[in-house]
Amino acid sequence: MNRIAVFPGSFDPITIGHESIIRRSLDLFDKVIVAIGVNSQKNNLFSVEQRKSWIEKIFENESKIEVDAYQGMTIDYCVKKNARYILRGLRTSADFEFERGIAQMNHAMIKEIETIFIVSNPEYSAINSTIVRDIIRNGGQAQQFVPKEIKIK
Repeated sequence: MNRIAVFPGSFDPITIGHESIIRRSLDLFDKVIVAIGVNSQKNNLFSVEQRKSWIEKIFENESKIEVDAYQGMTIDYCVKKNARYILRGLRTSADFEFERGIAQMNHAMIKEIETIFIVSNPEYSAINSTIVRDIIRNGGQAQQFVPKEIKIK
């Protein structure tokens, strides 16, 4: 049986913190699906196609990485992809509290799917997509917070 993990997120944009979590998870799983959650209610800065293209470029030399987009509940997407694990990065204790509740609800719905938490490296703990988006929207320099393959104008 393959150990398949889904790493869900908006990745609007993907950050160096996300990249770090994904790379650190590769020894744990046979495949990691970076799954872009599509929510029509969200006002995204970048299109799903742009985000998918960036992530594919970042991980183009990683055979264990698949990039996809999905709608609906992550747990249902995991079932569709035969993934037994949901991968989540934790930056702060607030992240843990929020993610713990989701993980417990997911486990109550489908007991065979486990959530795996990886704690971010300290140097990435302040970086999140919301702040990076705000920097970009306001004309600031965000390049240092995103993978080098992404060129922010």
